[in-house]
Amino acid sequence: MQAPLAERIRPRTLAEYISQSHLVGPDGALTRQLATGFIPSMLFWGPPGTGKTTLAQVIAEQIGRPFHELSAINSGVKDVREVLDLAKQRTGLFGGAQPILFIDEIHRFSKSQQDSLLGAVEKGWVTLIGATTENPSFEVIPALLSRCQVYVLEAFSKEDLEALLQRALQHDAWLSKQSVQLEETEALLRLSGGDGRKLLNLFEMVVQGTPGSPKIITNEGVMAVAQQHTVLYDKSGEQHYDIISAFIKSIRGSDPNAAVYWLARMLAGGEDVKFIARRLLILASEDIGNANPTALIMAQSTFQAVSMIGMPESRIVLSQCAVYLACSAKSNASYMAIDEALKLVKEQGDLPVPLHLRNAPTKLMKELGYGQEYLYAHSFDNHFVEQEYLPQGLENTKIYEPGPNVREDELRKFLKNRWKDKYNY
Repeated sequence: MQAPLAERIRPRTLAEYISQSHLVGPDGALTRQLATGFIPSMLFWGPPGTGKTTLAQVIAEQIGRPFHELSAINSGVKDVREVLDLAKQRTGLFGGAQPILFIDEIHRFSKSQQDSLLGAVEKGWVTLIGATTENPSFEVIPALLSRCQVYVLEAFSKEDLEALLQRALQHDAWLSKQSVQLEETEALLRLSGGDGRKLLNLFEMVVQGTPGSPKIITNEGVMAVAQQHTVLYDKSGEQHYDIISAFIKSIRGSDPNAAVYWLARMLAGGEDVKFIARRLLILASEDIGNANPTALIMAQSTFQAVSMIGMPESRIVLSQCAVYLACSAKSNASYMAIDEALKLVKEQGDLPVPLHLRNAPTKLMKELGYGQEYLYAHSFDNHFVEQEYLPQGLENTKIYEPGPNVREDELRKFLKNRWKDKYNY
């Protein structure tokens, strides 16, 4: 059986590699690293289909290292240990020539699986290259992350994708024998969503499904073939972003019916439940905030729950949370407040902390007036005393404006009672 087009024209050298010039161009970070002859353990972070696996293979080929590949989806601790034992033996036999261990989707490894890699990396048995589509700061354990250099791969540009198509036409044995006229490429590029692998495999499917000779490739023809063969939800393409956007906006707009519908679309398409739960966490603070502080607790509990139980049960927890957030009072006051504060910091610079608010752990600091004239709120009636907490130049600047809802109306009354006319609440 013939391998997919993306596999058939996979680059074998850096010279054949398309895109990621910031990494593999003449002055790229990896180009400079390869020139030194020393390759550290590293993590490739980027969207699907951006060449992470290919880049790892090219590196191993260029420096002449043995290459072992595992997928975090179907590999357990036992598989990791078998490869590490083999690598340990190989390193001993060849006097320190470290094999490269490539782990695809390393973010799917559990903590124990990631822990099992630490010793081999520290002792130099392997050079680890991990590939992930998720932020490694959240998905890779700190001990392993600290031992790896992180390189970010970018989605293919329009020019990169068109170069891939031309490379396929010129270098693939099967395609080069076809009479193909690429009259239009917009539909191919749009449906690929910046994913080079998807582009090539879709292109092959379209060529196969286009009758006659020459095979004339048009946008209309691409869409006709794509509608027959591709799924309606793609975790890495345009649908991914459109549907999560519709989901969030439905909750923000207090429509639980639409929220659950878009949730179902994502779940049916195989979306990562932790990705959905993470977006609910953000929404609970950005769009609800202090109008209902329990929303953030609900979203946090949801994230923890889906991380523990997985599918299919996670669908119930996510539905409960989405309905609750959609039916909750809304406020973006805290979101607006922090953006306003950041704007002030950018405009005003690093204004000095008022002396009475400064910490005074040493005698010299006390002599300089640090902490003097500070009024301890708990020593006064109602645990409050009016004093200035903002730096000089920002006195009386109101940054937080409570939203028009029951809970924040209570906050407004509290602040107005405390600060009277200072902040004009």
